[in-house]
Amino acid sequence: MLDERWDVVVVGGGHAGAEAAAAAARCGARTLLLTHRIETIGEMSCNPAVGGIGKGHLVREVDALDGIIARAADAAGIHFKLLNRSKGPAVRGPRAQADRALFRTAVQALLRATPGLEMRGEPVEDLILGGDGAVAGVVTAAGKRIGAGAVVITTGTFLRGEIHIGDRRTPAGRVGEAPAIGLALTLERLGLPLARLKTGTPPRLDGRTIDWAALEPQHGDDPPEPLSWMTERITNRQVACAITYTNAATHELIRANLHHSAVYGGGISGVGPRYCPSIEDKVVRFADKMRHQIFLEREGLDDDTVYPNGISTSLAEPVQAAVVASLPGLERAVILRPGYAIEYDHVDPRALRPTLEVRAAPRLFLAGQINGTTGYEEAAAQGVMAGVNAAARAGGTAAPDRVLSRGEAYIGVLVDDLVLQGVTEPYRMLTARSEHRLALRADNAGLRLTETGIAWGCVGAERAAAHRTFAATVAEAEARARQDQATPTAFAAAGAPVNHDGRRRSAFEALGLPGLPEDGVATLFPWLRDLPPRVLAELRARALYAPYVERQAAELRVLEREERLPIPDDLDFAAIPGLSLEMRQRLDRARPATLGSAGRLAGVTPAAIAALAVHLRTREPRFT
Repeated sequence: MLDERWDVVVVGGGHAGAEAAAAAARCGARTLLLTHRIETIGEMSCNPAVGGIGKGHLVREVDALDGIIARAADAAGIHFKLLNRSKGPAVRGPRAQADRALFRTAVQALLRATPGLEMRGEPVEDLILGGDGAVAGVVTAAGKRIGAGAVVITTGTFLRGEIHIGDRRTPAGRVGEAPAIGLALTLERLGLPLARLKTGTPPRLDGRTIDWAALEPQHGDDPPEPLSWMTERITNRQVACAITYTNAATHELIRANLHHSAVYGGGISGVGPRYCPSIEDKVVRFADKMRHQIFLEREGLDDDTVYPNGISTSLAEPVQAAVVASLPGLERAVILRPGYAIEYDHVDPRALRPTLEVRAAPRLFLAGQINGTTGYEEAAAQGVMAGVNAAARAGGTAAPDRVLSRGEAYIGVLVDDLVLQGVTEPYRMLTARSEHRLALRADNAGLRLTETGIAWGCVGAERAAAHRTFAATVAEAEARARQDQATPTAFAAAGAPVNHDGRRRSAFEALGLPGLPEDGVATLFPWLRDLPPRVLAELRARALYAPYVERQAAELRVLEREERLPIPDDLDFAAIPGLSLEMRQRLDRARPATLGSAGRLAGVTPAAIAALAVHLRTREPRFT
């Protein structure tokens, strides 16, 4: 007997859970979000910032699908910076430092304003399974049985979470909140492959005790560039941050007290993130480096708390105090809350389909740190994908999977990496992970993905209308730019000498010439001055990368046919001639969705892919 029923139930109110719930509801599913405490929905558990290199791409892509993380960051942002501004548009990373309280308030307001979505502070302890083995709902800690067409679990660091400070251990999902024990046991009972990971956070400092005058100030961009494509301008007061550095005394202090670190003292078995190591890891692994940068981030406009980004630690509290006091400008800084490491269970993401649905438990979806990732942005990206797929599955129809390819989005890269390769450490998005990064810019996320989101039903009318107007304007401007031409003599007069070969060059080519100043382009083609800034910026980026993108696209088209060849879910790899036992085991364990994804599996040989291709073409004649 059920107490009530919903289309989609989302478990967890972090960044993955918020996006999953909002996305499912936008797709028309009656959605219930359940979490430990409704007051902490949208909490920034670690650093008070959104975006960055690679991560900013994910934020813009979630925004393009009408997600909420970028809009919340804009509503709460107090320090904006476009990272890698001096480099090409493909690797620029938009980043916003947020007021924690304003961000949490913004997320909750956006969720409350989403039709068809309800939020409750009721922890989930168990899952309800149907007779066919599919997940059919959840059981709360109070014993309430809630039916669901699909369930999304986004437990973050709460699955058997344990906080470590020196040799002190405290069961917790984060400071002051109980871990999720019952749900971890449920996943274990389902036979899902679980392992331990760890992450950490630095001590929080009292900004009133910091000697700001002795530090190198860091100002944000003026004017600040919003993260959401739908935000016209940032209205919050902006604040400056500061940088300090570790030194020889700091490093010696840490080395002398490694036995007081939970990680080096043997208290933690979980593997930490390679690209966001603790200060202990930095000192040990990079022993030849004389100093490490620490970015002092203010946590709010009316909050004196400061987040020292760069000294994540699990050292004992007295050692943390000494480490902080050894840093320039922080000699008298007071620690408001010590840093800590947190160890938690995660599910091997190779147990998931590309939709983030658990293969062994249909209608159950996982998103966020439970899949072995780290960061708000990676969690939000998985959340939106799990949400749209859960809504489709809850509908009971044979709706096609909602997936993005590696060539379409960094979200596609993220999911493909997770479900094929698994993780050996918390996964972090980097632009280097994408073979299509020249085309997958942060600033063209909407042009790449919003039409897809409209087709999925997760993009609202306001964004859809704005996007289509913008896309049409860009297309019209590019067509004109490719047709409008000037002579080599005219180029030379505008300050951009080109070969006097008699060949006329288009406005599009002019926009892609790195040596041609903006006023020179406008002199040659005055109509460009009348374009909206966003349209002109898009044209410039397209022109700059056009030769490289076209060459890359030609190469990828050769591989596309093989890449898209589907592998049926029920394919018996043992029945394929020419596959060794090892290859059969690797393929059966990963269950790749396409031939292309099979080729990216670690240890799978070209000969095995060739044998698999022959078998698939025999089975699927339409691909021969």
